[in-house]
Amino acid sequence: MSGKYIVRQPIRDPEGNTLGHEILYHGANQAFSSDSSTSSAEFAAANTIYSFLTDNSPKVLKGTLNFMTFTTMLLMKKTPRLFDKNDLVIQIDDAVIIHPLSMHLVQQYVKEGYRIAVNDFQFTPRYLSLLDDIHFIKINAKTATELAIRNTVEIAHSMNIKCIVTNIDDPQLYQRAIALGADGLEGPYVADKLTTRAHSSSYIQSNFFQLMVAVTRDEPNVEEIETLIAADASLTYGLLKMVNSAYFALRHRATTITQAIMTLGLGQLKQWIYLLSASNAENETDPGSEEFLKLSFMRANFCSELITHAKNVPISKSEAYLMGMFSTLNYLIDAPLEEILAEVPVADDIKTALLTHEGRCGMLYDLVLSYESADWDRITTLAEELGIPDNMMTSVYFICMENVNTLWEQLTNPYPQQLPPIEEEAPEN
Repeated sequence: MSGKYIVRQPIRDPEGNTLGHEILYHGANQAFSSDSSTSSAEFAAANTIYSFLTDNSPKVLKGTLNFMTFTTMLLMKKTPRLFDKNDLVIQIDDAVIIHPLSMHLVQQYVKEGYRIAVNDFQFTPRYLSLLDDIHFIKINAKTATELAIRNTVEIAHSMNIKCIVTNIDDPQLYQRAIALGADGLEGPYVADKLTTRAHSSSYIQSNFFQLMVAVTRDEPNVEEIETLIAADASLTYGLLKMVNSAYFALRHRATTITQAIMTLGLGQLKQWIYLLSASNAENETDPGSEEFLKLSFMRANFCSELITHAKNVPISKSEAYLMGMFSTLNYLIDAPLEEILAEVPVADDIKTALLTHEGRCGMLYDLVLSYESADWDRITTLAEELGIPDNMMTSVYFICMENVNTLWEQLTNPYPQQLPPIEEEAPEN
């Protein structure tokens, strides 16, 4: 039996910046769609989703603009008012547009300051009559012709309406949508597309890569780790900035590499290795850094939380965390993942899972990827095979999301005092 799942998928602009997220829902007769065959079924579905959102709305909408499709029943239940009007875009589709009561409710929400998006916009009178009340038009890249997309974009822009092209699942559709002037892009390809940020062309010789190898050893050498950090000003800066952030709330600020490592501990340093690399001054203005790091931390958290519910997965909770984190290594270091993992001392089960998706670890990793991409059938199948109750996956997902958002907010907001000076110097050769 299929479970109830809710997942967020990114909507990005042509430069790769995140405009917001679409909330996708599956289960209980598809409460966010218009597939319910009877009003009683839709009512039950509306109650299910209403209850979930009442409990989880802060986690669902925190820190982003969220696009959420509402049925007539959800509009009648005043579900949009669960959310701040600055965080929510009310999406409507054809079933709502042809319903006179729904349109009256939509117009009321517009008067209250909510923004409206129309799914699968069509050139018909009932859609054109909405243009004064909507803020976003969404077009399906798979069903709309190039001419239809171009004309819709032109109409939208002439009325200060933003146009989002959806269902983009390959680079050709992605480039076509950009060329036709889309303001936003959405779909599997957009969700998977990350900015490759090469750390070094000779990455194996880079201090960052050697540091990552050093901290993931079974018995890390603290002196080696200190030497590697001290030899790289950007790593030193990143470590001091991170350890003096609000997240660690130190009574006395760490001013040396030794103090910083003692504060973190090697276990924490292993977990924060990505942030250490990407939090230096050189990368602060990279618009893709935040999205990349949040995805890495989300996968790490999701893997480590799901493994506590999974059966017969032969790695520890901390190893599952590393599996999720290292799944994006090939974006952080511009080299094939197989080549990178050959040098990193992590369990063979993790390497096999990341490279070939085989074994119980591979199934856990695939479950996380399937949830990201809203592959509902695959989620249910993998959860059953791993012995994970599907009725708790959405709650775990949003708990992890909330943890990542909180962590990110605290780690990227250092104390107001000036960052301490770097006291240690690189050792002489």
